[in-house]
Amino acid sequence: MNVRDFSRILLTSGVALGALASPALAQTAPGSSSGMAAADEGGSTAIIVTGSRIKQDPTKSALPLTVISNAEIQQNGISSPEQLIMYLSTNGTGADNLAANADVTTGAQRGTNGLSAANLRGQGSAATLVLLNGRRVAAHGLSGSAVDVNQIPFAAIDRVEVLKDGASAIYGTDAIGGVINYITKKDYTGLGVSGFADLTEAGGGNIYNVSGIAGYGDLKEQGFNIMAAVSYRWNKMLRGSQRDFVNGNQPNRGLSVDTRGTPLATAFNIGANAFQQPGGTLLQGLTLTAPNGANAAAGGINPLNLPGGAGCETMDGGMAYDYALWNAATAYYACAWDTGRAAVIQQPIETLTYFARGVVALGASELSVELTGSDANSAKSFSNAQLSANTTNLPIGMPLNSLTKSTYDSVFNSIRGAFAGNAAQVAALDARYGRPIGFRWRCAPCGPREYVTDTKTFRVAAGIDGPLPLAGWDYRVGASYARSESSSVLGSGYYYRGTLANGASDPNAPTAPGATAPGLVGVINSGLINPFSLTQTEAGLAALEAVSAKGATLYGGRYQLKQVDASFSGPLFALPGGDVQMAVGVDYRRETYEFNGSPAAAATAPVIFLAAFDNVNALTPKNRDVKAAYAEINVPVFDMLELTGAVRIDDYSGFGTTTNPKVSAKFQPAEWVMFRGSYSTGFRVPSFNQIFNGITESPYSGSDLADPVKCPGGVPNATNPACAFIRPNIWTGGTIDLGPETAKMASLGVVLRPAPRWTASVDWWSIRADNTIQLLTLRQLIDNAALFPDRFIRDGSGTITTIDQRWINAGARKTQGLEISLRGGFDLPGNSQLNLGADGTMLLEKKEKLTPTSAWSASQIGVFTFAGDLGLRWKHNAWLTWSNDNLSATFSQIFRKGYKNQALPGIAAGTITRPDYNPMVKDYAIYNLTVSYQGLIEGLKLTAGVKNVFDTDPPFAITYDGNTGAGSSWEPRVADPRGRSFILQAEMKF
Repeated sequence: MNVRDFSRILLTSGVALGALASPALAQTAPGSSSGMAAADEGGSTAIIVTGSRIKQDPTKSALPLTVISNAEIQQNGISSPEQLIMYLSTNGTGADNLAANADVTTGAQRGTNGLSAANLRGQGSAATLVLLNGRRVAAHGLSGSAVDVNQIPFAAIDRVEVLKDGASAIYGTDAIGGVINYITKKDYTGLGVSGFADLTEAGGGNIYNVSGIAGYGDLKEQGFNIMAAVSYRWNKMLRGSQRDFVNGNQPNRGLSVDTRGTPLATAFNIGANAFQQPGGTLLQGLTLTAPNGANAAAGGINPLNLPGGAGCETMDGGMAYDYALWNAATAYYACAWDTGRAAVIQQPIETLTYFARGVVALGASELSVELTGSDANSAKSFSNAQLSANTTNLPIGMPLNSLTKSTYDSVFNSIRGAFAGNAAQVAALDARYGRPIGFRWRCAPCGPREYVTDTKTFRVAAGIDGPLPLAGWDYRVGASYARSESSSVLGSGYYYRGTLANGASDPNAPTAPGATAPGLVGVINSGLINPFSLTQTEAGLAALEAVSAKGATLYGGRYQLKQVDASFSGPLFALPGGDVQMAVGVDYRRETYEFNGSPAAAATAPVIFLAAFDNVNALTPKNRDVKAAYAEINVPVFDMLELTGAVRIDDYSGFGTTTNPKVSAKFQPAEWVMFRGSYSTGFRVPSFNQIFNGITESPYSGSDLADPVKCPGGVPNATNPACAFIRPNIWTGGTIDLGPETAKMASLGVVLRPAPRWTASVDWWSIRADNTIQLLTLRQLIDNAALFPDRFIRDGSGTITTIDQRWINAGARKTQGLEISLRGGFDLPGNSQLNLGADGTMLLEKKEKLTPTSAWSASQIGVFTFAGDLGLRWKHNAWLTWSNDNLSATFSQIFRKGYKNQALPGIAAGTITRPDYNPMVKDYAIYNLTVSYQGLIEGLKLTAGVKNVFDTDPPFAITYDGNTGAGSSWEPRVADPRGRSFILQAEMKF
């Protein structure tokens, strides 16, 4: 698109909007809704508010805009952008926070290390536009799509504006769920320092923040201002083992863990490997009949769970394997281990943010330059590696030698004694004495697995704005460059495997002292490490250290954004209701994304066990150009009726041109009542990863899938051979011909103001997305197998070998809801005030269809799913604030409605029941109290408070995923795991 095309589009847009004539896209008061305390309505000065390019009185514009001041953020003990986003009732319930993506992840959650994202109206993080001072910031360097809100310079924030409405016609086609605009202080003078601590009563997970801000120069008096702010924030680690509600061993409630890799190993019947174990293993080919009639040798035998054994529970986190719940009868004598207690439930992260801004008056215009950046270091830590012996690449077993004989004989004799009543089976076992014991083992001495991710962002923006010679007209011109660069390296818990794909020794892997072969396999097969013991020798620990892969690069990515924009706004002519206002503008941006693989995953490098290398997804820099022109017109038809129209034309390289209009209206027949409504469209293109990623093939490890053709419903059932569980390979990755999704957004609302300090609003909203860009869950594919037969790859006998779970344009999604806001206040004796308020969001509809011609699904409101948005029926925040000149106190409630619980295979198939299984997860409600005081020393403000006053645990929920081993007994998308905590903050201004 050349300059001539832009000129033609701009002229056409202006003419079209003159005919459309409808309202501004944002508003503060009468429909203002701050997520915490009542927002300051401010004066009547016309300013640019989020969602419009036309200056207007923010108290009288058309659509709800949540305005959250810096004072409110502090008053509620919020110390980071992530905490603020999670507070908003209009934000979705997806895996977008540092607790929800802290464990082992697959699919769309890959590459979210250290990422916190916004997800307005549950439309996904890629459909929420995040701005800083009205301009875009770079997407996260690993994900390449969502913006990491923790890069925002919180110490410099003046207010946050949340537009709960589509804004594709103003900011770009991807603003479907809404817009969050972080607005910094603009004319700060003086010096301010602040310190913050949020300390948990139960220990672990503390949060700290220190910040400073300085500014000099009065823009009005001296013609310039310079300011700078810096903040350092660190969240301490919180592990599942530090909270009692994290407990995967609750069989009466229908929850137990599907892993037989435990800190004291479980013996298995592993076959021979020509390189490492040519004679096979102890239980190879054996039949050892358990009391339930199944072959225990095939399902694993743990000495702790045998008759006379100490019991699986004697291991920390151990439990008897619940073979009935998982439809795995052969695991009668196996133990399991609670992986959730080993995982991190609050990621440790340290974040440095900085911001600098300079502005100078050039006559009536202002020239500004701002620079911001961040450096975040996170440590994503999850359960210790499970070593599952196999006959190909991990042929491990405990040998019989001088180092191991005592333990070997103990394990052998305990197994022999359990089956002493069957002479033939005992004889077969005796004949194999001396062979290595194959096993599954949770490598406790290896330490928890950890990814250490460093993400650096940098952004520089320059702009000039001011009046034009034409009366009442203004201009705004700017340019910016932003980048986010991330790199993840391996921390603890990762080791060079020591074998190639066929089990032969890896010549590039290191060999530990005393080992007879390279890598981890060599250490184990030499007997240096004892998997059937909870303690290890110094020599064994030294051998592990010698084959550690700590520090190896996992992957890295970089996202860059270059943007220039210009807009012009002013009056056209007068109508009875006031001047008709118009804005026109152009916008150009170039997005560049690259993803680096790891040298450690190269063909000539030694293999690292379980490292999730993404070399198949490595991308050389990919570019996308977006050229746009837009126009907006505000028509005050008469005093009671105001219309606004906007239209934007975008040209995407690779996807062509799209035109997206927006119309809205405000009708205010009386001072105390206002009606409003809007309609708009959107157009969201796929991210670079969704298009260009390669195919990653991973074996499925869960026990909850069956062939949907042979077994309608695809739920395993041990009593039906056709419903035996399957463990195919899973393909994930990009789809080169993936297309854009389109959306239609509409809203209708009413705002009541019966008295000057009392307002109430209700807004109905609807979003319909077509050709949706989705990563269908495995359960969705199984349940809808007839719609996607090509996604199930079968061998010649008809057995499913692979399920293709790559990105797809699938059908449509529709979501409807109500957003409700209430504000009120009283004057009290003693020059004090009492203010109250609430914000709530109710989902009315959430459905999808997976192809254009298929039927709509049943309601997805409040239905558990491993990925995506949970879709709670109701969420609200309510508060009560008392204040006088020096003292204020706020008491607030956060409420999240319950939802349908997950059912593990035995219960889902109806083969068993459990007495305490709860099909519905309970509601979650916590209360917070903060008190602030200023007046002790001039410029000093002190805040203290209690979060989660009644120390409410997250409600019990079955979130365990048998495939990844992630999840546990609570839902991080809904609840805060930290428990009761105490906040202290001191802020001093000079």
